[in-house]
Amino acid sequence: MSKLGYAFGAIVFGLGFWMLVIWVTGAPSFILPTPWRVVQAAWDNRALIGAHTLITATEVILGLSIGSALGIMTAIQLALSQRLYRVVMPLLVFTQAVPVFAIAPLLTLWLGYGIASKVLMAVLIIYFPVTSAFYDGLTRVPRDITDMARTMNGTRWQSMRRITILHALPSLGTGLKLAAVYAPIGAIIGEWVGASRGLGYLMLLANGHAKTDLMFAALLALVLMTLTVSVAVNTLAARLKWD
Repeated sequence: MSKLGYAFGAIVFGLGFWMLVIWVTGAPSFILPTPWRVVQAAWDNRALIGAHTLITATEVILGLSIGSALGIMTAIQLALSQRLYRVVMPLLVFTQAVPVFAIAPLLTLWLGYGIASKVLMAVLIIYFPVTSAFYDGLTRVPRDITDMARTMNGTRWQSMRRITILHALPSLGTGLKLAAVYAPIGAIIGEWVGASRGLGYLMLLANGHAKTDLMFAALLALVLMTLTVSVAVNTLAARLKWD
């Protein structure tokens, strides 16, 4: 069976399970709306949902781009300098002990309710996975290849640029795949804490007005956006291979 067939089967199973839960529990529509009510709410509010989706997508793409770029540069610097690695890596590991979600209110306080705090949340949540995955790939290049580069009088940077980085691209692809999944989480958490636009804000607004169908419609838009970003990044990651 093709991937499309599996995806269609998963959708059918999910919708069937959804309807089964409603039938078994007898949940009213303001608690758990039917899939049709959600689709209807999405269509009726398509302009509103589209506008908020654009804001969240912008936050995710900016956070993903900035966080990945910083992670790549950091990994290369750590691989070039063991002294820097011994100083910086423990600090990076320590930062993971502090839940990023816990500092979301501080970021909102410092940067306001605009897009900056959400982008920074996305950057913080993906920076370490990208750095760690790429650094792991940079330090796993076969020793005989790097030794051959030295015998040819190649500098350390030339060896890094022409050999090591190319070998580490699959590991970078793994880090980017994780980043594509984590970046929307950071943006949405930031919007839940404090925002005036975005899908997270729309979900809270719909929940406050007991419009559960609209809240589910916003959640559906978030899922579709995340899948789109993930597919795009996976396509890029599939090209990051050493031939």
